[in-house]
Amino acid sequence: MVEARASLASGDAARPGRGGGVEASSARGGGVEASSARGGGVEASSARGGGVEASPGAWATALVVDDEVPALDELTYLLRAIPVISSVHAARTSSEALRSLQERRYDVVFLDVRMPSLNGIELANVLGRFATPPAIVFVTAYEEYAVRAFDIGACDYLLKPVSRSRLSTALDRALRRSDDRAGQPKDSDSAAIPLETAGRVRWVTPGQVRWVEAEGDYVRLYMTDGDAHLVRMPISHLEERWAADGFIRIHRSYLVPIGHIAEFAVAGNNHSVKVSGQWLPVSRRHARDVRDRLLRAGRRH
Repeated sequence: MVEARASLASGDAARPGRGGGVEASSARGGGVEASSARGGGVEASSARGGGVEASPGAWATALVVDDEVPALDELTYLLRAIPVISSVHAARTSSEALRSLQERRYDVVFLDVRMPSLNGIELANVLGRFATPPAIVFVTAYEEYAVRAFDIGACDYLLKPVSRSRLSTALDRALRRSDDRAGQPKDSDSAAIPLETAGRVRWVTPGQVRWVEAEGDYVRLYMTDGDAHLVRMPISHLEERWAADGFIRIHRSYLVPIGHIAEFAVAGNNHSVKVSGQWLPVSRRHARDVRDRLLRAGRRH
């Protein structure tokens, strides 16, 4: 699970480590030594005056959990190059990760989503019940798990392959979570959903959206600032999530906040509502409910 990145002196050898990874030993007092760390995790330590040492200002601890060795090695290597990180442990299974987590506290845990037995989402749910849960960052090749990941309180969601700059951003967000919960919605914005644009994740609250339009398995959010963003989420999921915030279904393809409806019009068999200057269709199936909701809200048209 650990790849020796430093050059070993002539005569150094690599041998299988106790946790399933690689342990590099120096034949003449130099090089890098990796030892099995508490239940399958791996931690780098300085070896007799040479090798990898934590930066003097380092304080944060991280656990990387991934059943794919190349991905595990790469992320572990990238994290060890970040000055604030004092130690990085690695685990190839959820059971190994839980053993490590039971024996020490980590500031941040990087979780792969697809793993055998207990997957990353399920493991994160378990960690959420800890008295002091670590910050969670998901790392996966599959973007479709993003909504579920943020639903359970993840600080960030990284897509493989992970770049140094993107990792740095995610780590900063995770480490600041304990102080100001940066990167997560406040309790009053619990209905917020994650939106990733240009490699960055930000939160969108119901109050920032004028209306929602379904586009297959996606929804397009029309924002109060005039922008529009595509999010991978069924409109039915968003309808349920934002119902308490006044969003109602007016058509199989449209979801609007009732407070933004300015007019309700009927022309023959066609119904429509005016939202932020835009006329949107109302299906016959939803027309009665929309009209009744408007009347109850004191809007008589």
